[in-house]
Amino acid sequence: MKKKGQEDGRLIIKPIAKIFTDFPTKFGIPRQSGLGGKLEGEIVFEPEYRNPDAVRGLEEYSHIWLIWEFSESVRSGWSATVRPPRLGGNTRVGVFATRSPFRPNPLGLSSVWLEEILYTKDRGPVLKVRGVDMMNGTPVYDIKPYSPSIDCHPEALGGLAERTRDYGLKVEIPEELLSRIAKEKREGLLTVLSQDPRPSYQKDPERIYGMEFADWEIRFRVREQVLTVCGIYPRKDGVKIKGE
Repeated sequence: MKKKGQEDGRLIIKPIAKIFTDFPTKFGIPRQSGLGGKLEGEIVFEPEYRNPDAVRGLEEYSHIWLIWEFSESVRSGWSATVRPPRLGGNTRVGVFATRSPFRPNPLGLSSVWLEEILYTKDRGPVLKVRGVDMMNGTPVYDIKPYSPSIDCHPEALGGLAERTRDYGLKVEIPEELLSRIAKEKREGLLTVLSQDPRPSYQKDPERIYGMEFADWEIRFRVREQVLTVCGIYPRKDGVKIKGE
């Protein structure tokens, strides 16, 4: 006998919400949640989950867990090993020893700051969060409160993530260009750039890269661990970042 929510013995899950962020594409998204503390997002529930009772008590927590889908990384197959960017893109390790988006099931897990719960007439309760590492419009499958007494393990070993955590670039942006970015978004942009958004195999110091952030296209080059922004232009597609 099939249980509710199952099909041919498989669990069927569907998004309960979407998160809207300043990242219209995958390029430039922080590789882990929390690395960009000022990067904001809005979680908007799907119509059937917009009952305010569903988030009753959540305001007592400062952080929440998000279970979401790597919607732009879905593949038909999977590989037992992947090449983490922070290891140069050449060293292979087991997929379950990484947080790579290329997994048997394309599910992501992020711990984010819960800034505020807004109660709206048209969208129901909207969660304002900070420290996001998700693309605009990413499906969210579940939300759980973060419990510091249970979820925090100070004695834990961090593996390869700890060995590469201090990697970063010096960022230089002319004041004339930086002034084009809204003040409340500047720190988040600087954090993203300092984490080196380039693919791990790209090391050409003459190449100019383009990254979309909020309403802007950011163009930059990297030479000897210094990232220099050489242009900031309005995004051509004009697509809204935030949810309706």
